Amino acid sequence: MKYGYVINITAVDRPGIVAGVSSAIYKLSGNIDSCSQTVLDGYFTLIMTVSMDELIGVDELKQKILSEKGLEDCQAIVFPTRENDRRYRSAESNSFVITAFGRDCHGIVSQFTKYLGGKEINIIDLYAYITNDGEFVLICQVEVKPELDLKNIQLDLEALGEQVGFTVRIQHNNVFVATNQIRLDR
Repeated sequence: MKYGYVINITAVDRPGIVAGVSSAIYKLSGNIDSCSQTVLDGYFTLIMTVSMDELIGVDELKQKILSEKGLEDCQAIVFPTRENDRRYRSAESNSFVITAFGRDCHGIVSQFTKYLGGKEINIIDLYAYITNDGEFVLICQVEVKPELDLKNIQLDLEALGEQVGFTVRIQHNNVFVATNQIRLDR
């Protein structure tokens, strides 16, 4: 039997945090099942799901991670998963990428996510930031159920964008990747 955990680490950004956390998991004979890490305005955040062959208490797991060399100044939240809670991407849903950009103003994330939630469109990943010249950029990957009318969703998002002076696009994930892929020459 495997025992699952969600681990969230935050800190002021610096090199070596991911190495420290992954080393702690490795020393506990754990496996990192999935993870996402980013730096926002100089603050590091990492969330991961891990599985272990042996049950370990969440406080003990947290202590063992934070006692790893270099992680003393990190914050950690650890909680167990339940098999029924683990959600994998739905085979019935289609993955799309929504991009929205315009002058920064109050409530942008709230307005867009409220619309998506109201349509039961699940946000898989969301990234937003303000550029140096005051433009707000929002990029999110979403799951759209096939029974939803994509054309109406696009029109609704465009109308929402117009209300706040934003340009909004929704593209199938495959199209987004194909048109935005960066090639690195060898």
